[in-house]
Amino acid sequence: MKTASSFLELEDGRPLVPVWFEGRELQLPEGSNLAAAMLAAGVGTFRYTPVSGAPRAPFCMMGACFDCLVEVDGVTRQACMLEVTDGLRLSMPRKGRDMTDAEN
Repeated sequence: MKTASSFLELEDGRPLVPVWFEGRELQLPEGSNLAAAMLAAGVGTFRYTPVSGAPRAPFCMMGACFDCLVEVDGVTRQACMLEVTDGLRLSMPRKGRDMTDAEN
């Protein structure tokens, strides 16, 4: 998949599968790194910080920084540590959700 950025190229030839992020359908290469594929598809913000509300996106791409957090089936995960699979439904982690759920 050729992108506007010269350093973001994903392998050509992989079948594209539908993935939904915040209700928006994306066609991403199956088996690719989820964070890289989302960046290449134009997703610039993966989440917002709970305190300041600052937008965050992948930074380290190796699971150390936690800036690429997304919610998959109610579980907050690092997008850089996941592969694209057909039918993934992703959302931004919701501020305070985990703390509220843990207390009840």
